[in-house]
Amino acid sequence: MILRATQSAPIRVTVKRAASAAGVVALLGAWAAAAAGRGMTMHMIAHMTSVAVAAPLIAFGLSGTALDPAQRWPRVVAPLAMSIVELVVVWGWHAPAARALAAGSAAGLAAEQISFAAVGVGLWCACYGTRDAPSSMRRAAAILALLWTTMHMTLLGALITLAPRPLFPAHAHGGLPWGLSALADQQLAGVVMLLVGGGAYLGGGLALLAGLLRERGAEVAPR
Repeated sequence: MILRATQSAPIRVTVKRAASAAGVVALLGAWAAAAAGRGMTMHMIAHMTSVAVAAPLIAFGLSGTALDPAQRWPRVVAPLAMSIVELVVVWGWHAPAARALAAGSAAGLAAEQISFAAVGVGLWCACYGTRDAPSSMRRAAAILALLWTTMHMTLLGALITLAPRPLFPAHAHGGLPWGLSALADQQLAGVVMLLVGGGAYLGGGLALLAGLLRERGAEVAPR
């Protein structure tokens, strides 16, 4: 078993490096899409790519290493705290005035995209946790954090989709994609948030829940 663990260590390192590299590529793609400025839909694609694709990949690569920010956080409360931080950042940047700032200035756009990436990586790192925490408590906190994030992402996506008028007129100044009207562009952006944002966090929460149930089942199984 020692030999097997020794042999698997380089594989884990390689997988983590590959995940980090893929996450960085996805993040750069998200930032390029955001900089293109093609309506609310492209903004939302960039946002969801950043927090639901790039962030979990980068966080997986960082987890358990010296660069893992969660190493310095309280292991059990960190996922819930980071989910609240992400809620504040995500909802804050979707206030009409903040959206106008991000859509109208390079500095605003950079601040928005960096904060999206930072809170996304922070949340996923907190949910991945580290090996020195009680796994059942850590996973339970992470499950609650991811399900809570699913709920507020879904709610925000629904509000954007169902709004009866365009909420973000600043996005129309650079031209809208695919010949969409401002309202249709906004509705499509809301659908992207509903499907990608809600789906990614829900999938992460369910995966952690499955692991927790397997662990609890192993504890009570007859020996």
